[in-house]
Amino acid sequence: MDADLMFIPFILFMIFVAPIWVIMHYRSKNQKEGGISEADHSRLQELMKIADSMMERVETLESILDHETPGWRKKYDRH
Repeated sequence: MDADLMFIPFILFMIFVAPIWVIMHYRSKNQKEGGISEADHSRLQELMKIADSMMERVETLESILDHETPGWRKKYDRH
């Protein structure tokens, strides 16, 4: 009889308390880790500006090469 009395609270704990506990734990963990920090965001913006600038430079160089050496794409195309 004493074993049954100990078993009932354990079952109730496992059915009701444990799942809620686990859900709340991972929800709070995701909220802490969710998103990027302001420093990371500003660094990402800076890198995007640099990438845009580099893309403009590449396009400019390609247009110069197209004008000066029209067949350069065929020579360096590796497909």
